[in-house]
Amino acid sequence: MTAPHRFRSTPARVGAWLWLAFAALNLADIVLRGRDLTSAATAAVLLLGCGIAYVVGLRPVIVADERGVTVRNPLRDTRMPWPAIKKIEPTTAVTITFADAGGAERTIRAWALQTSPRAQAKAERAARRAESGGDPRQVMLPAVMRDGGAASGTGGGSRVPPNAAGRTPTMFVAQQLNDMRTRHRGGQAAERAAEGSVGWAWPAVASVAVPAAASVVLVLAAWLS
Repeated sequence: MTAPHRFRSTPARVGAWLWLAFAALNLADIVLRGRDLTSAATAAVLLLGCGIAYVVGLRPVIVADERGVTVRNPLRDTRMPWPAIKKIEPTTAVTITFADAGGAERTIRAWALQTSPRAQAKAERAARRAESGGDPRQVMLPAVMRDGGAASGTGGGSRVPPNAAGRTPTMFVAQQLNDMRTRHRGGQAAERAAEGSVGWAWPAVASVAVPAAASVVLVLAAWLS
């Protein structure tokens, strides 16, 4: 069994880690010097920011293996076997259409990678120019972090340049996923039997809900005191 491939946004992860470092320094200062409700309220707000940084910057990922695709969005997880997937498209995000438990088709958008509508339109024009033999005028966009093997099949994580032939990060990842789907989708019988599932990621919900509730209570208490 080969290692799963994970596709993430590098800028989002860097931003999240920068916030966590900032919050850690401030929380250490509060522990050392804070002794009132205002300090407690500030600590709760910092922890809320950490929860948001986690669910928005660190948690989103697209994981693809031999069995299917898992999309981790900020608060929900979607698991889709390859035979259940009907379509994978690159828009301003990677969108996947799949059959759910009831046989109905559902479409999800992966938060892990985002492209602005302007960049998407520009990349599509560049791709059309490349197909017609013209200059693709490659679009420079943030890198995608792909773990589990480079494009050549070597092991370990690697930066994958999404700007090749004018592609956006969502175009690059959608192509990778479609290639894997072609290899692993199975026959028509497997497609009829396969179904995807969507569920809440309760630890992620708690990482935001708990400090949010504490922030409201402590800010009100500090204001009223």
